[in-house]
Amino acid sequence: MAGFNQLFVPGPTNVPESVRQAMNMPMEDMRAPDYPAFTRGLFTDLMKVFRNETGRAFIFPSSGTGAWESAITNTLSPGDRVLMSRFGQFSHLWVDMAERFGLDVDVVDAEWGTGVPVEIYAERLAKDKEHRIKAVFVTHNETATGVTSDVGAVRAALNAAKHPALLFVDGVSSVGSIDFRQEEWGVDCAVSGSQKGFMLPPGLGFLSVSQKALDAAKSAKFSRCYFSFEDQIRANDTGYFPYTPAVQLLRGLRAALDLIQEEGLDNIFERHNRLATGVRKAVDAWGLKVCAKEAKWHSDTVSAILVPEGVDSAEVVRRAYHGYQTSLGVGLSKVAGKVFRIGHLGWVNEVMMCGAISAAEMSLRDVGVKVQPGSGVGAALEHYRLSAQPAVAKAA
Repeated sequence: MAGFNQLFVPGPTNVPESVRQAMNMPMEDMRAPDYPAFTRGLFTDLMKVFRNETGRAFIFPSSGTGAWESAITNTLSPGDRVLMSRFGQFSHLWVDMAERFGLDVDVVDAEWGTGVPVEIYAERLAKDKEHRIKAVFVTHNETATGVTSDVGAVRAALNAAKHPALLFVDGVSSVGSIDFRQEEWGVDCAVSGSQKGFMLPPGLGFLSVSQKALDAAKSAKFSRCYFSFEDQIRANDTGYFPYTPAVQLLRGLRAALDLIQEEGLDNIFERHNRLATGVRKAVDAWGLKVCAKEAKWHSDTVSAILVPEGVDSAEVVRRAYHGYQTSLGVGLSKVAGKVFRIGHLGWVNEVMMCGAISAAEMSLRDVGVKVQPGSGVGAALEHYRLSAQPAVAKAA
């Protein structure tokens, strides 16, 4: 079929041409004498994206799941009590990992379509006078349901209880795309991955840690090897890695960080909000709803869209792929068959999002959902046209 296949899943995301070209290179010596001159800037600029001013960042040849594992095994000990919540597939997987490692997991199950239950967290932290809870976990952006949680509110709950627990945040589909403030929010371990807002192929796991987390690693009792802070620090301090790094992905990371710096984080956050709002306006025009129960939960990186009763959302995704060369996200676990997802993060703009919306609209009609032709696309493009006017005027 002619033309490009269109990618609008919430990860992997589109890779900018400058990033792809940066990785199209002959293999290089990762132990060359001048390699540290390249790597040291990566760590410095990666911390700027997390807005981490006093800790340090680690880069693992892994997915974000590897960074999850590193955060747990380097700062906690078997049997430690942790407070977690489960309200989507990825928050569920983090709970599953914690349980497999033998942590004493206090799980708060919340309705899918909502986010971290801050009020319940605050109650349990206030009651924990003996400070048995050693860490509090937050899935900042639940990709399965298109829900963003309030990390700052969790930090406020910890502070109000005067609780010393570490704060862990899964920012895989948020860091570099929506507002994240590690230093300000007192986040001790912040996890992300290369294939979302960092606009790279999968293969790099990022972990940005506070000094408090580094101190906790000195007494943590879990065995660790591949994801060891100690091994990373020893090698990173010399500009190298404790094992073979993903050298071409690191060159791509340099190009991606340059793009992020050029646009500016605040501008990136505003762009993602503008694009996400257009998608939500399209959903409203179709007469459908997103999975997120309230506007306060709306994610600016992915929208999970509920289909009417009797419609299989997987068929919408199949139709978009086979009929219109467009990849949309399927529903996962509890929402399988009930939602399809449009990813609007990373290297995307208004015209690209109109393509995703049009493919979704045609696919919905193809499977029998009664939406008015052009309604969603029209609502989105008018929002994009009007919201872009200040930027257009400034550019002119």
